Amino acid sequence: MNYRAIFPPLLPPPNKMIVIADTTPIITLLKIGHFDILRDLYKNVHIPRAVFRELTENSDYVDEALAVRRADFLIIRDDISAEKVDLLRRATGLDQGESEAIILADTNETKALIIDESHGIAVAEQMNIKITGVIGVLIAAYKKNLLSDTQIKESVDVMRQSNRFISETLYKLLLSIIEK
Repeated sequence: MNYRAIFPPLLPPPNKMIVIADTTPIITLLKIGHFDILRDLYKNVHIPRAVFRELTENSDYVDEALAVRRADFLIIRDDISAEKVDLLRRATGLDQGESEAIILADTNETKALIIDESHGIAVAEQMNIKITGVIGVLIAAYKKNLLSDTQIKESVDVMRQSNRFISETLYKLLLSIIEK
C-alpha cells in the first residue's frame, strides 16, 4: 500500500490552486454520506466530463447521479487535450475518466488529484502529480473539525464492508491519527 497517496491529508488549497477528483472517491463519499465534505473543504472540485458521465449515466445509481447533478461545487471541465488523454490511455491502460483526471491535473495549477485506484495512483505519482484519496479527505475533514473520530471510524467501516480495500496497516495508521 502506498501511503504517500493518502497522507498527508489534502487541506484547502490557496486561492488559485484547484482540486480535481476522479470517479471512485466521489462514489465512495456518496456511499458513506460525506459527499458534501468536498464542498466544505475545498469550495469547488473540478471533474473532467468523462468523470461526470461515469457518475451520472449508470441507471443503477439514480440517487447518486441526482446528487452529482445538483452539486454546485463540482465544476465540469472540457478543456482537456484529447490527444494527451488518448496517449495516456494507450500507454497505461487507464480508463477514460482516470486518464482525463490525470491529464487535467497535470496541465493546471492543481493542488492535488483525489484518486483511489492503485494503477491511477502509480501513474499520477510517476507524473509528479500531488495526490490524496478518500482517507486523506476524511482526515482533512477531521483536522478541520468537520467530522468526528466516530464519524470517520463508521465511514471507514462502511467502506471496508463495501469491499473498498483498506489494509489493516492503513486502518491502524488512520486510527492512530484520529485517536490522538
